[in-house]
Amino acid sequence: MNPFQELVEKRIREAQQRGEMDNLPGEGEPLALDDDAMVPEELRAGYRLLKNSNCLPHEVAEHAEIRSLEELLACIDAGTSEADQDTARRRLRVLKDRVGARRSGQSLWADAAYEQALVDQLDRQYNGRD
Repeated sequence: MNPFQELVEKRIREAQQRGEMDNLPGEGEPLALDDDAMVPEELRAGYRLLKNSNCLPHEVAEHAEIRSLEELLACIDAGTSEADQDTARRRLRVLKDRVGARRSGQSLWADAAYEQALVDQLDRQYNGRD
């Protein structure tokens, strides 16, 4: 967990201990997880279509893969080869670097062909096709 997340979690726990989270409006009611109030009205139909088609934007798919790899690495057992562990760690680093570079607006790769060749190589190694 990064320092900002740790601080947020600490503040939430402190507020809970002081009772500031008790008797809030909506307490005990189910969350409206389908709420798209934050999506601009002109984009809602398109977003709903993508969601119902199980089509994720590239960035969301990358974040899902990052979470999956982090969970995998957290519970790897001693029977997993060191090579497989290293491959998963490398893939995780590449994904995190790509997401971080995109957020900062920097270009991670100078050459798109090189980037694709590297990603393809990592994918072959990660999926055991090497």
